[in-house]
Amino acid sequence: MAKKTLNTTKNTEQENDLKLNIKEYLIHLFDIKAGTNKAGTIQDIKDGISIKGHTAWVLIFSILIASIGLNVSSTAVVIGAMLIAPLMGPLLGVGLSIATNDVHTLKNSLVNLGAMTAISLLTSFLFFSIPLFQEETPELLARTKPDLRDVLIAIAGGFALIVSLSRRKEMTNTLAGVAIATALMPPLCTAGYGLAIGNWNFFAGAMFLFIINSTFIAMATFVILKFLRFRKVQKVKTAKQKLIIRLASFIALLILVGSIFTSYKLVQKQKFTKSAQTFVDHIKEKGFSIIDKDSDDFDFNRKIITVTIFGKRVSISERKEWEAQLVDLGLLDTKLIIEQADGDTEIEKKMDKLQSTYADQIKFISQRDENIKNKEITIQQLKEDIQLLYANRIPFQKISKEAQINYEGLRSLSYANRVSTNFRTTDTIAVFTTQWYDSIPNTDQQFDKLKIWLKTRLDLDTLEVIK
Repeated sequence: MAKKTLNTTKNTEQENDLKLNIKEYLIHLFDIKAGTNKAGTIQDIKDGISIKGHTAWVLIFSILIASIGLNVSSTAVVIGAMLIAPLMGPLLGVGLSIATNDVHTLKNSLVNLGAMTAISLLTSFLFFSIPLFQEETPELLARTKPDLRDVLIAIAGGFALIVSLSRRKEMTNTLAGVAIATALMPPLCTAGYGLAIGNWNFFAGAMFLFIINSTFIAMATFVILKFLRFRKVQKVKTAKQKLIIRLASFIALLILVGSIFTSYKLVQKQKFTKSAQTFVDHIKEKGFSIIDKDSDDFDFNRKIITVTIFGKRVSISERKEWEAQLVDLGLLDTKLIIEQADGDTEIEKKMDKLQSTYADQIKFISQRDENIKNKEITIQQLKEDIQLLYANRIPFQKISKEAQINYEGLRSLSYANRVSTNFRTTDTIAVFTTQWYDSIPNTDQQFDKLKIWLKTRLDLDTLEVIK
């Protein structure tokens, strides 16, 4: 019995040791206080606050690059611009100054943050003021409706950034990843685009996303620096310190609530659109033909579904059945508008016109393809004729000079092509005509040699030489 009790005691002690070891390991694993360089971190943050000189020009050029990337929907270009943009400095400065009660740094950070925002908006506004660059692209539209996910990205990115900086080690990958993930620059460019085209919804949505990212990066900086117990620069009254903390928390809470509300509206709109599409698909399964127009068919804000039907008429009982189905799909208080012309005459005319236009286009394309094919055949024939011409071409200038050197009795040499036919075939024969000096003996022998030389030199058995 005593032995059993002893074994039980040993097992309990081993379990306690194991739990203690696991606890110590986890504390060591997630400890960010060890190795923190407080003085170096403060200096690095302060050095990155100022937006002036070369930093201002880098900001301008990066904003211009990002605007071009958004205009052509190039994610790679936008990412490249985010990597070179000096936008994090003032935000980290705001978080640092609040955490350490540094009023001077707070003022400097806010001034530079304002200058940074103004420069970015002005640069993007000037770029998008050019009519050529005012097309709405998916990259621009993606920055106009922030939601809760953007808040979570900003918070996580802010924490990752300040934890990295607190070690004061080169963590290029972390800094680059945070710059891309939090995406401060694209919202500013989109806000400038909204100003340029006079779309205040674009401007408000993009600026809200920028404020979300900025606020939670600064807030994450504040939280981590307070956790690491960075020393306060100056002592202030407790009430004033609490006021600053409460004000920052209140602003962050407002932004969080706004983003949650936006996210909720987005989810509700997606749910409405999905249910409305299910409803339309059910109508199609009943044998009704529906003209799909555009996104205005499903109006989430006014809770209206518009269905345009041609062909089969909709009875009163069917309409009531559809309205009941809307309730079953969760589309309460949704108004159903059914558009259907009498006899569908107008729609049939439009369909006939479309079919006729389509047939004409097909005919035109077929004729065009036939013309292209004929031209290609003609071009090929011309190429073959040219190749044949060059193949039969005799380098007369070179031949005449060689003949003059080799045959001193030769006074002149002429060349022509003679075309002859036996009414079955047609041949082209190269004919050389020679004239010789009377004072030179043995011109007959030279003529025979010239004839053999020309046939060998030009590789023409049919060649004729005339004296």
